[in-house]
Amino acid sequence: MCGIVGYTGQRMAEDILLDGLRRLEYRGYDSVGIAIASDGLKVFKDKGEMSKIEPTIPRWDGSIGIGHTRWATCGKPSKENAHPFVDCTGRIALVHNGIIENHLALRKELEDEGHVFTSETDTEVLVHLMERYYEGDAHAALVAALAKVKGTYAVAAMVEGDDRIVAARKENPLVIGMGVGENMVASDVTAVLSLTSRVLYIMEGESVIVTAGGVTIFDRHGSRVERQPTTVTWTLEDAEKGGFEHYMLKEIYEQPTAIHNCLLGSLDEIDSGAVMPDIDLSTVKLVACGTSYNAAMVGKYIIESMARLPTTVELASEYRYSPGTGESPLTVLVTQSGETADTLAAAREARQRGCRTLAITNVVGSTISRETDHVFYTNAGPEIGVAATKTYITQLISMYLLGLRLGTMRQTLDRTEVRHLSTELRTMPRHVSGVLDRASEIEKAVDMLVPARDIFYLGRNINYPTMLEGALKLKEISYIHAEGYAAGELKHGPLALLDASTPVVAAAVNDHTRDKMLGNISEVAARDSPVLGIGVEGDRELAAIVDAMIGIPKVPSILSPVPLTVVLQLIAYYVARKKGCSIDKPRNLAKSVTVE
Repeated sequence: MCGIVGYTGQRMAEDILLDGLRRLEYRGYDSVGIAIASDGLKVFKDKGEMSKIEPTIPRWDGSIGIGHTRWATCGKPSKENAHPFVDCTGRIALVHNGIIENHLALRKELEDEGHVFTSETDTEVLVHLMERYYEGDAHAALVAALAKVKGTYAVAAMVEGDDRIVAARKENPLVIGMGVGENMVASDVTAVLSLTSRVLYIMEGESVIVTAGGVTIFDRHGSRVERQPTTVTWTLEDAEKGGFEHYMLKEIYEQPTAIHNCLLGSLDEIDSGAVMPDIDLSTVKLVACGTSYNAAMVGKYIIESMARLPTTVELASEYRYSPGTGESPLTVLVTQSGETADTLAAAREARQRGCRTLAITNVVGSTISRETDHVFYTNAGPEIGVAATKTYITQLISMYLLGLRLGTMRQTLDRTEVRHLSTELRTMPRHVSGVLDRASEIEKAVDMLVPARDIFYLGRNINYPTMLEGALKLKEISYIHAEGYAAGELKHGPLALLDASTPVVAAAVNDHTRDKMLGNISEVAARDSPVLGIGVEGDRELAAIVDAMIGIPKVPSILSPVPLTVVLQLIAYYVARKKGCSIDKPRNLAKSVTVE
C-alpha cells in the first residue's frame, strides 16, 4: 500500500523525492518522510498528508536520498511510526512497503542484542537487521536481513557515505527509472515520469544496486541478471489533473478515450485469439477484489449470455481457503494494478490447482502479467484517484471482449451477432460522452442524497452488480453507508429499513426485468423513501414513479452497465463534493492493496 521512492544522481535529491512522493500519495497518506545524505544522514518525517507536511520539511543539499508515503498497517499513523527508519548508529536509513509477519520475534531477538526501537512498526526490524549484518557492503547487509524475515516487501535503503541505493522486492512492486547520469527507485511508474520514460521492472525475489551511473540486478540466488529497460507510453501529462478539480473527475472524463484504447485492435482480432487463445474449457471462474470483483460479477452475466459457459465469481481473499472441486476452469484474475496481494495469491493457487489462468490488468509489466498464462491489458492509462473509474469501465469492456471471444470459440454467437455487438461496443465512447454532457443535471439530482446516512442501490440482472459498484463508489468517497441489492431481495428483510430519511437509487433499463423493477420501485415509494431513478432517456413510466430521474442512452440491454456506471460515478463524485469530502484521498484507503 505504501509508496517508496529513491534518487541518486547529480541534482538535489530532495526535489526529486518530493515530486515522486506527491505522485505516489494515492498509495497512502498517513505520513510522509525523507532521508538525504547531506553532511551526514538527514531525516525528516511526520504524520499527515503531503500538502500539509511539505512546507515544514527542511531544505537539504545532497544528491542521494529515499522517501516514503505511508498507509498504516502495523502501528497507528504517527510521527514515530513514519518512515524512513534509522538504525542505532544513525548511518543506515530504510523505507518499506509490505508486512513483516515475524517482526515480533525478530524485535525481541534484536532488543536482546541491545538494539533500541523507536516505533510500533514491523518495518523497523529491517533497519536493525541491516545494522547487525553491515560490514561495509549495504547490498550484502540488506540481502542478509531479508533472509531472516517472513512476509512481503518492496524495500529501499541507503548508508551514509555510500553513493548507492540498495533495494529488493517480494510480492510488492518495485521499478527503476533510468535517466542519464541519474536513476530512481519507486513503487510505481508514475513517480519516475518526471525523470524518464525508461524503466526496469524488478522481478519477484530480485535485489538491486542503484547508482547515478548504472543499475545492477541480482536474482534470489545472488547471480547477476541482464535486462533491457522498457519504454513507458504514459506521459507526465497523463498523470496530471489537466485543469480538473480532482483526479477522479479527470479520470471519469477520460473514459471515452479509455474505452477506445481498450477496444483498439481487440475487436478486429476476436477470431485471432488476441483476447484469449483457443483452449478447451467447460467452466470459467472469475477471481477479484473490491471494484474489480464488481466488474467480475458483471462479467459472469456477459460470459454466460454470450458463451453459454457456467461461470462463477469468487473473492480473491477467499479463493485460497476454498477446498476446490477438482475441476480446472479457466481462471480469470481481474486486478487494476496487477499487484493486489490477494489476487496474486489466488493466481498462484490456481496454477497449483492446474488451472489455465488469464489476467485482466491495466499495468504493463505488473506482477500478475508474469504469473499467469495469458494477459489482457485494459489500456486505461494511469489512474491516480483512489476510487477506480476508468480502470473499472475498461474492465467491463474487457469482459465484453472476453465474452465475444469465448462465444466465437464455442460458436454460441454467429458472425452476425458478433458484428452487431462489436458495432455497438464501438459506439460506447460516444454514449459515455453523452452521459458526461449531462453532468450538470446529475449534479442537481444528487441533492436529495447528500443529507442521508444510509442509501440503498437497487438493480436487477446484469445491473445488480452495477449497482453494487455504485454503492461502493459512494461509500469510498462520501462516507455514506450505502448498500447494493438485487431489487427482488428488498422484500426479504431490507424493506424494514426504508423510510423518508433513507433514499434509494434504482436502475430500470429496457430489458426483460424492467417491469419487475418498476414494481420494486413502487414498493419503495410506498414506504416514503425518496427515489432517484436511472433509466433510458424518455422513460415516462419510470419518471412518473420516482422523485428525480437521470436518463441514459438507449443501448442493447447487455451493454447498459457502461453508461449506467458513468452516471453512478458522477453521483458519488457530486455527493462527496457537496459534502466537502477528500475525494482523491478518502480516509483509510489506498489505491493499490499490496497487503493481505
